[in-house]
Amino acid sequence: MSLFDSARFRLSVSQISGLPTMEVPEIAFAGRSNAGKSTTINVLTRQGRLAFASKTPGRTQLINFFSLTKKNEEGGRTHVADLVDLPGYGFAKAAEQTRKTWSELIGGYLADRSNLTGIVIVMDARRPFMPTDQWVIDFLSTRPVRLHFLLNKADQLNNQGKKDALRQAREVAKQMGPHVTVQLFSGLKREGVDELRETLLKWINREEILDVK
Repeated sequence: MSLFDSARFRLSVSQISGLPTMEVPEIAFAGRSNAGKSTTINVLTRQGRLAFASKTPGRTQLINFFSLTKKNEEGGRTHVADLVDLPGYGFAKAAEQTRKTWSELIGGYLADRSNLTGIVIVMDARRPFMPTDQWVIDFLSTRPVRLHFLLNKADQLNNQGKKDALRQAREVAKQMGPHVTVQLFSGLKREGVDELRETLLKWINREEILDVK
């Protein structure tokens, strides 16, 4: 059983003041509405409805926490990490005030969580690095936190398209430093799941040296 199979809903918050105490490492998932962020979390944890994918993109305005646990010597379970589902951003039809609220919520979380060990930026492989993606990436460029560019929906690209998407992402990652990694992914086809799990386990176990310039 993978650690990620143990994921359970912990809590939702709509304001920075409601964030839980920083007790365990947190791995956040950020992405544009419709990039497949919720599906990615569900595939990662092998739970079909853990993260809610709204039929109305941009509707979810909460930060959702999912706890990861493992068995301890006493026969119970120890809380070892949290997966954090951030609100989808960049939904053009959302009202200006709604977009402002999301920006403040996402920005406040990313700025203040000292236990944030890494962030998965979920992007549509057909349209990566949209302006709102770049806003988040630029915001995080000076923070001591790992980044993983997850190019989702790669199954909808041909081989050349996959190569082009990877090359573009790797060029951006190279400019940022060795703490940024890249992979192709398909939530629909369940492709790239093992690679994602391996990356996130290293983050949780702190097996990599973090080098942020």
